[in-house]
Amino acid sequence: MASTATPAPSAPAQAGSSELLRHLAAELRLLAARVRVSEPREPPEELDRERFWRRLNDAAVTVAREATTLTVVFRLPLPSPQETKGICERVHAAVKAVTAVYCALPRDQGITLRKLVRGTTLDIVDGMAQLVEVLLIAPAQSPENSDLISCNSVWDACQQVPQIPRDNKAAALLMLTKSVDFVKDAHEEMEQAVKECDPHLGLAHDSEEDSSGGCGGEDEVLGFPSSQDVHWSEEDRELIAPCLALVRASKACLKKIQILVAENGKKDQVAQLDDIIDISEEISPSVDDLALSIYPPMCHLTVRINSAKLVSVLRKALEVTKKDCLPRLPDSITPYHYVSARLLSQWMHLSPDLSADLAGYPLSS
Repeated sequence: MASTATPAPSAPAQAGSSELLRHLAAELRLLAARVRVSEPREPPEELDRERFWRRLNDAAVTVAREATTLTVVFRLPLPSPQETKGICERVHAAVKAVTAVYCALPRDQGITLRKLVRGTTLDIVDGMAQLVEVLLIAPAQSPENSDLISCNSVWDACQQVPQIPRDNKAAALLMLTKSVDFVKDAHEEMEQAVKECDPHLGLAHDSEEDSSGGCGGEDEVLGFPSSQDVHWSEEDRELIAPCLALVRASKACLKKIQILVAENGKKDQVAQLDDIIDISEEISPSVDDLALSIYPPMCHLTVRINSAKLVSVLRKALEVTKKDCLPRLPDSITPYHYVSARLLSQWMHLSPDLSADLAGYPLSS
């Protein structure tokens, strides 16, 4: 009795299908590169926000569906080149539709909002490109299930579309929340390091792995020193407390900025909100620089430079927020009302110039 099973494609056919997938992956990577450098196309008329978000959501749903189809169909034996070509064309069209919607978002809707939409768009494009590349290496029946993991990443990115803020003020508040969380994490890591520090020996290393002299521990991965030979001197420890206070003040400043934007920011203040986010996003990297500089062996000059930089960024962020969100406050009210006098007094130990800068300012308690 003749077998009714479908014969496997020949080797040339399989090679043709793989080549089509390889070309698709390259095209998707090119799309991602274009999105990263694309400039918004100014529409001939005012943006229809409801239609824009509906188009973006529909495009994301289509991409998720095509990712599922790609994972299901592209198995061993590989589909024919003709079938693969049709699948690749649909995938490329679906992903390109998402990028086209993003590019239609005009600049006057806000740079902060555009960054969030661009980030989600890139996650979708990069996720699909990664899925295609994984299928090239190991088809969908691979026991490692790497294809399913990659497909899930595409789904996750597509499912983020409905969660994107719908206006620039909401986008600004989301970015401020993330900055607060980053600074909070940095402060907790600094406090943990201080708690684990022996007053005489420096950072504690009590585990068998550390005592064995081996490398590659978690601290080393994070860029922190792991040698028992380094420690904080008495002079070093005198700087640690004000550094921690400065990071706490950074978190307090970001929270205050977040509150001021939420309570006083207007949705039509697009440029002003972008200015606030632009300077506020400098706070977290400045906090990271200061946090890394306090680990032994400590360079006091570097600590003072990084602390002065962070103070400057905080001052500018508060001033920009005051100007854009609290325009009617009297001139006697300064940005330093938003930070406690106790914390600010500890900064002066790090930066003598700050003492003169704060002279005469009425500070909150």
